Amino acid sequence: MLKSVEEVLGTNPGELMFSWARDLFPFNRSLSGQGVRDTLLYIQRVIPSLNIRSVPSGTRAFDWVVPNEWEITDAYLSDIDGNKIISFQENNLHVVGYSESVDKIISKEELEKHLYSLPEQPTAIPYVTSYYKKTWGFCLSHNQRATLGLGPFRVVIVSKLFPGNLNYGELYIKGKSKKEVLLSTNICHPSLANNEISGPVILTALAKIISSTRNTELSYRILFLPETIGSIYYISRNIRSLKKNTIAGWTLTCMGDDNEFSFVPSRSEHSLADKASKLALSNQGEFKMYSWLDRGSDERQFCAPGVDLPVASIMRSKYGEYVEYHTSLDNLEFISREGLVGSLKMMQNVLSIVESNFVYKPKIKCEPQLSKRGLYPELSIKNNKLQVLDLKHQMNVLSYVDGKIDLIEITKKSKIHWKEVIQIVKNLEANNLIVKSSKNLNPLRSILVIISNSRIFKYLKSIPLLTKNRF
Repeated sequence: MLKSVEEVLGTNPGELMFSWARDLFPFNRSLSGQGVRDTLLYIQRVIPSLNIRSVPSGTRAFDWVVPNEWEITDAYLSDIDGNKIISFQENNLHVVGYSESVDKIISKEELEKHLYSLPEQPTAIPYVTSYYKKTWGFCLSHNQRATLGLGPFRVVIVSKLFPGNLNYGELYIKGKSKKEVLLSTNICHPSLANNEISGPVILTALAKIISSTRNTELSYRILFLPETIGSIYYISRNIRSLKKNTIAGWTLTCMGDDNEFSFVPSRSEHSLADKASKLALSNQGEFKMYSWLDRGSDERQFCAPGVDLPVASIMRSKYGEYVEYHTSLDNLEFISREGLVGSLKMMQNVLSIVESNFVYKPKIKCEPQLSKRGLYPELSIKNNKLQVLDLKHQMNVLSYVDGKIDLIEITKKSKIHWKEVIQIVKNLEANNLIVKSSKNLNPLRSILVIISNSRIFKYLKSIPLLTKNRF
C-alpha cells in the first residue's frame, strides 16, 4: 500500500497542488522551447531526482522526425496608428503555436485568413497549433473579432524556428520487482489548466508519494512528455524494456475539475490497468465509461499495434468532451483544490490496488479449522449479523484463493471492498493458510524460451529446410 496523500503532502494537499498549478499556468509551453524547460525545471525543484532529457531536432523516431525548436518573444495585432488590439503578452493563446516570424501591414481581407475564433463560444480564445506546416496566425474571441475595424492592420510575431532540442522528464523509482508501472503526462500545452496543468501536478504529487513509500512492490517509470512526438520518441528508444517490464500504465490528463470521473481503457480493454481502474472507480461511485474508440491522448502511442503496452486513462471531464476544452475558458477557475485532491486520491487507490494484487494459493486442502487459529468463533450465536457477515466475507475470500485468479478478480467475485479483501488475505497469510503463488503467467512462452536456447534447437535452425519458419 502506498502512503496516504496527507502523510506526504501535509494537511492541506489541495492548496499545495493548486499553488503548483498557479505557478505553472503562465509558462508558454509547446512541443519544444523554453516553456517546456521552465516547466521541467520547476517540477525538478519539487522532485529533485527528476532527470531532464534532451533530444536534438531532426532525430528520427519511427515514422516521425523531432521538429525544430520554437522560440517566441513577442506578438501583437495593432491598428495602423499602433494601438494594440491583441497581444501575446496578455494571453499566450493569442498566437497560433509554432507561428513563424512576421512583421507587415496587411488588409483586413488578408488578415481574416490568419484569424481563428469560435462563433459558438464568442467569449473564448481558441487554442490552435501548426507544428509541421509553416504558417502564422492569431486567435481571439469571436466577440473581439466582430469589433475589428476595416484596417489596414499591422501584424507582428517575433519568433524563430531553429535546430534545437525537444525536452522531457523521466524518473525511475526502483521497487522490489523489476516489473514496472508506467505513468505519463503531457507538458506541451500553454495556459490550459485542466487539459494541461492538472496532469503534471497530479503526477508530481504521485511521484512524491511513491518515492516516500519505501520498498514498493513494483517499480515506477514516470514521464513528463510533449504529447505524441515525445511518447513516440521515448517508445522508439525503449520499446524492448517497456514491453518486457510494463505490467500497467496510465496517461494522466484533465484531472483538475469537479466533475465525475471518466475512463478510457487500454486497447485490449482487459489489462491489469483496466481492471484496477474499474475497481477503484466503481468503489467511489458512478463514472463515465468510454471505449478504446474514444482515445485521444498518449495511450494511442503506448497501446499502438506492435507496442501493445497496457496503458489506460483516468480523467475527470474527458478531453474534447467539455466546452472549455482547448480554449481560454480552461483556466485556473475551471479547476479546483478539491478536484485535484480527489483525482490524486483516486490514482493513489488505483496504484495501491496494483501494488497489492497477487495470486495466492491455499496451503491446506478442504476448509481449514479456523477456530483454533482465532479466525472463527468457538460459539455460534443466532442473529449476530455483524459477526456472520464478517465470517462470510472471510470464507468467501478463502474459497476463491485457488492459485489461479488474482485479488482484483476475487474482490469482484466476493462483492466486498478491495481493502477488506486485502486485510482478510493478510490475516490468512499470517496464519499460514495461504501463500503467494509463483504461478507462471505465460508458461508457453517460458517453454519456447527454454527450447530456443537448447542445443537441439540450435542444430535444427542450421538445417536449411527448417529456417523459413522460426520461433
